Amino acid sequence: MSYSGLLEKIQTRKVKVGVIGMGYVGLPLALEFTSKKMQVIGFDIDPKKAEVLLKGKSYIKHISAERIKAAVDAQLLDATADFSRLPEVDAILICVPTPLDEHREPDVSYIVKSGEAITKYLRKDQLVVLESSTYPGTTDEILLPMFENAPLTQGTGSKKWNIGEDFYLAFSPEREDPNNPDYSTSTIPKVVGGVTAKCLTLTKTLYDQVIVKTVPVSSTQAAEATKLLENIYRSINIALVNELKMVFDRMNIDVWEVIDAAKTKPFGFNAFYPGPGLGGHCIPIDPFYLTWKAREFEINTKFIELAGEINTYQPYYVLQRTMEFMNKNGKAIKNSKVLILGAAYKKNIDDMRESPSLKLIEIFNEHGAKVDYNDPYIPILPATRKYNFVMKSVPLTEKNLAKYDIIVISTDHSDYDYAFIFKHAKLIVDTRNALKGIKKNSKKVITA
Repeated sequence: MSYSGLLEKIQTRKVKVGVIGMGYVGLPLALEFTSKKMQVIGFDIDPKKAEVLLKGKSYIKHISAERIKAAVDAQLLDATADFSRLPEVDAILICVPTPLDEHREPDVSYIVKSGEAITKYLRKDQLVVLESSTYPGTTDEILLPMFENAPLTQGTGSKKWNIGEDFYLAFSPEREDPNNPDYSTSTIPKVVGGVTAKCLTLTKTLYDQVIVKTVPVSSTQAAEATKLLENIYRSINIALVNELKMVFDRMNIDVWEVIDAAKTKPFGFNAFYPGPGLGGHCIPIDPFYLTWKAREFEINTKFIELAGEINTYQPYYVLQRTMEFMNKNGKAIKNSKVLILGAAYKKNIDDMRESPSLKLIEIFNEHGAKVDYNDPYIPILPATRKYNFVMKSVPLTEKNLAKYDIIVISTDHSDYDYAFIFKHAKLIVDTRNALKGIKKNSKKVITA
């Protein structure tokens, strides 16, 4: 098969797609291709995920089992932990985690391992697209040399693999926002950057089959930088309102009221909101990828790092406000009973990645509190890369609410009956303005 043959295969939707990493990014992307009657193999190092998918079930709450079952029954979706099946697909999309290590530096080990697996099984005329958020240069500096030096047993007919002739490589950053009611994988425009012109054309054509709009850029580095800019923009603006929250708290001014008033201006202002810290798979992490890479060019990203410091401090600020509030009410944090509402990083999902609620549990425990949590989407706290709490969600009964010395609203799920919580709780720390319209200047509620 030639370049033109692969292009035609994509245009006629006869291409077979492989997705590495069947999580919050990879699974919905795979389902978009199956919805257009294109065959997909989902690859994941966790064989349990493949087993669940092949049974037509879901392990992500906002992705319906019915949608998965329909794709499996139509023989459009397959799933496996066997990476030796990579030669079966024409296009390989890498959707793996890119966390920070213990020194807050980029951990691209998942990308490297995915690249090594592809290198082992690379065949001629395959397109590989990296979607994982990362620093500019990752695609060209890590993956490209791997593939160029792949084993020659797959019949390239030359001494090494030639980019744009034997294989194709591109970067297209994921823009997934789990359970967003207004935008889904298919309706969020897709930025694409290729190593060569042919790489770009193939990648753009592939995503054109399932995404409402593709936005080509000049290089993989420009595409990688685009994703970082998007999340740095959010990180810095959230840091700004988090800092203002702390200033206005001291002045006895309601930051939420101020934001609501400011956003009535029809131009020149976009509303961002404070919280107990940053969560999710991108915003708490991506800025540090650019900070790390910038050091190679002898540039200090002071603005980005300051925003990171402010946002990282927010769980400690919540703790500080809670302790002050309890002291004012004649209680100490040590041996107190604390209930944290919400373990997910944002409302109405079961995604716990980088959730500030987990940090809150840790630091409240460190200060001697007896901590429980409730989350209607997360009945048991699973182990994460940083935390391994053995905890179950406690029911929100009148009796349970009344037994806690203080309740901290960390995630403002719509499922919560806030009037009921307000009525039966002794003291409440509201980090999300969830009690707006209910608290009415109550002395048993503070914001943080």
